[in-house]
Amino acid sequence: MKLDVITLDNKAVGTVELPENIFGLEVRSDILQRVVRWQLAKRQAGTHKTKTISEISGTTKKPFKQKGTGRARQGSTRSAQFRGGSTIFGPVVRSHAHDLTKKFRALGLKTALSAKAQNGKLVVVDLESASGKTKDLAVQLKGLGWTSALVIDGAEVNNLFARAAANIPGVDVLPTQGANVYDILRRDTLVLTKAAIEKLEERLK
Repeated sequence: MKLDVITLDNKAVGTVELPENIFGLEVRSDILQRVVRWQLAKRQAGTHKTKTISEISGTTKKPFKQKGTGRARQGSTRSAQFRGGSTIFGPVVRSHAHDLTKKFRALGLKTALSAKAQNGKLVVVDLESASGKTKDLAVQLKGLGWTSALVIDGAEVNNLFARAAANIPGVDVLPTQGANVYDILRRDTLVLTKAAIEKLEERLK
């Protein structure tokens, strides 16, 4: 699969060959869903908590005798049926993370890259012309029609481009190591550099 390499001024400066085993896979939404769910589950803080009966402040004394009052028997005023009492089966602090094999995670990333390529939402760009000024970059992005884009660079991001893009909403910049399924799918356009393609090949070979 061949793709033109363009500058930020939308001028072609060559072509690049995209490996079929990374950018030409069948797009399966079930794989993408599982990987995104795994990513978001890892992010959850899991700090939700309610108090059990042992954590409620109050006396441990039986409120009244078992028999003879005509009332329902009670063992504690800290029980769930009383105001200020405990919560039964409430949430506790825990991790929401679950396992996903390395092979499956790699397959998910390949599938996300293939989905962008098949939908015509994959662009290869040369960032050498970046001026480092937000005003200039905003004009260039408008000319390219990128309102929602994820830019993935090589092992290190282009400092001038990253600095200029920092204040532009809808544009994310990541090094290759940070490339992930969720961020690829949440942005409309996926923008790669030549260095990013080389590093992705190394990572996913």
